[in-house]
Amino acid sequence: MSAVAPHVLLLDKVTEVVGLVGEAGHSLIPSHVLYTWLVMLILIVLGWAGTRRLTLVPGKIQNVFELMVNGMEDFIVSNMGEHGRGVVFPFLLTLFIFILTCNFIGLIPGCMAPTANLNTNAAMALSVFIFYNIIGLKTHGSKYIKHFTGPVTLLAPIMLPIEILSHLARPLSLTVRLFGNIFGEELVLMLFFMLLPVLATFPIYFLYGLADTIQAFIFFMLSMIYLKMAYEEAH
Repeated sequence: MSAVAPHVLLLDKVTEVVGLVGEAGHSLIPSHVLYTWLVMLILIVLGWAGTRRLTLVPGKIQNVFELMVNGMEDFIVSNMGEHGRGVVFPFLLTLFIFILTCNFIGLIPGCMAPTANLNTNAAMALSVFIFYNIIGLKTHGSKYIKHFTGPVTLLAPIMLPIEILSHLARPLSLTVRLFGNIFGEELVLMLFFMLLPVLATFPIYFLYGLADTIQAFIFFMLSMIYLKMAYEEAH
C-alpha cells in the first residue's frame, strides 16, 4: 500500500515502460523491492556526496553527516559502554538511517514506504536477531546458553523453552510493530489524497514525519537493547 492508489506508483509505471511486466500486466519486481532499491541508491549518493571531499573544515553536507554520526555514536556508547563502538555502532546507525529513509519515502505522492511491507521489516528483524545471537556466542562462547536457562539450574528445563519463545518473539515484534504503524499511516494518507486536495494534506506531513522518526528510533532502540543484553553476563 502506498500514499496514493497502488496503480499510480511511479516506479511501477517505470517497469511497465521498460517492459518488466508479466502476463497479467503486473510488474515482475515487487513494489517494495523497487522502493528499497531507490532508498539504497539515495543513501549511496548521499554517502558519496558527504565523503568525496573530506576536509578539516567541513562543508554543509559533511557537517550534517558528522553531527549525526558523532551524536549517534555518543548515544550508543553511553548506553552500551565500549561494546557499542565496534561492529555494533555501524550496524545500528545503518539500520536507523535506512528505516528512516524508507519511512520518509512513503510520504512522497506516488511512492511507497518499503517498511509498509512485512517482507522488508522481517528481513531487518531477522538480521538483528541473527546479529545479536552471533555477538552473544562470540562474547560468551558456550556460556551463552545461560541467557536461556536462568540463574537456577533446577528451573532450567522450564526456563529454556520460555526464553527460546521470548527470543523468537523479538523479530516478530519488531516486524509487526513497524509494519502496522507505517502501513496504517499510508492508508490514512491515501484516504486524505482521495478526499482532499493535495495541498490540504500538507499540515499532517509534519505529524507523520515525526511519527516516522519515532518508529525508526524505536526499532533502533530495541535492537540496541537486544545487543546490550547479548554482551552482558547471564545472572
